[in-house]
Amino acid sequence: MKQVTATGQTVEEAVESALAQLNTSKDQTSIDIIDEGKKGIFGIFGSRPAVVKVSVIINPIDEAKKFLMQVSEQMGSPVEVEVKQEAKQVYFTLSGDKIALLIGKRGQTLNSLQYLTQLVINHFSQGYLNVILDAEDYRSRRNETLVLLAQRLAQKAVKTGKDVSLEPMPSYERKVIHTALADDKRVKTSSDGTEPHRYVVISPIRK
Repeated sequence: MKQVTATGQTVEEAVESALAQLNTSKDQTSIDIIDEGKKGIFGIFGSRPAVVKVSVIINPIDEAKKFLMQVSEQMGSPVEVEVKQEAKQVYFTLSGDKIALLIGKRGQTLNSLQYLTQLVINHFSQGYLNVILDAEDYRSRRNETLVLLAQRLAQKAVKTGKDVSLEPMPSYERKVIHTALADDKRVKTSSDGTEPHRYVVISPIRK
């Protein structure tokens, strides 16, 4: 958090000085008055300057959005970012002419960007926020693919009688697999490994 302590003949002057040093506006800061100062006799003798501490308020969602725009620009795929927040869940939807570059093979680039955005937003946030990054409705299409994959691999686990391990996935994709097979009495699912390389294991229920 950027902050400065400034002085002035009045509180207002001290605040103006701090805002100039921080190159920001009043509505983007929090202001603590340390000393209101004292005019003194004839405005000279016994006078004491006002002292304030001004801190810049950093919006974690704005920082995450800025990060996404900078990274996409550097990758040669500038984007527009739409943001929606539902409680602790923050959705970032990307759109642009070369959006496929940011999705990558099987969404690997998008997942990596999501992981990094998660780190950025929580670096600035007071409480934990969960990030979902989407582009061209990829997440919805990916969920459909994951459900079909889960059903196919569950069939394989039952047929072979052996555990089947999936590729590493972010937590919300693992949840899709777990949910898809929750009512299948022939198998059980679990997660193994450490983030960001945790993966789902589908195990046949042996009678």
